[in-house]
Amino acid sequence: MMTRRQRWIVLGLLAVTLVGFVGVTAFLWGREQGRRPSPLPVYGSVPDFELTERSGRTVRLADLKGRIWVADFIFTSCAGPCPMLSQQMSGFQTALARAPEIRLVSFSVDPERDTPAVLSEYAARYKADRERWLFLTGDRTTVYRLIREGFRLTVEEEPESEGQILHSLRFALVDRAGQVRGYYNGDDPESLRRLLPDVDRLFREDAS
Repeated sequence: MMTRRQRWIVLGLLAVTLVGFVGVTAFLWGREQGRRPSPLPVYGSVPDFELTERSGRTVRLADLKGRIWVADFIFTSCAGPCPMLSQQMSGFQTALARAPEIRLVSFSVDPERDTPAVLSEYAARYKADRERWLFLTGDRTTVYRLIREGFRLTVEEEPESEGQILHSLRFALVDRAGQVRGYYNGDDPESLRRLLPDVDRLFREDAS
């Protein structure tokens, strides 16, 4: 019988398969067709931030301006859904190989323990490209405020259960201006199928 962690990983692999075979087909097909879809909604703007990447370098919002990027929220000691989310990000990295200008950004919700060295080791498990997939850590207050007020997503520590952090399983799609343009549930393959086509919509929206 599978453990809870194994079930999350299996679900993640299934979702990655859907992303890889369905999402990338729609992404590339849409680009070739050159259609001009209606704009995606704007859910808010990501505020300026200054965090530390696993390489040790400082990353600010300004470093991502002018790029489309996908964000998720994880912590390396997570025994629940985080491996699933990271498997899915790995799938996005593969699916977007023909769009190297796009960035993937994983924010740690356990920043004190997730030092750059710890994040580097974690990133290596998923073959994360050092330029295209960033892992960010920093001051807890700063990170939590960014998640709650910037991305408008949930993150909470459970005081009665040491090491447990409740956080959103959503991916957020951010446009070149730093605006959140879409949310996608990491535990819902149907929701995930929309992400890559929506990336394509942002490309074509900017070109219109």
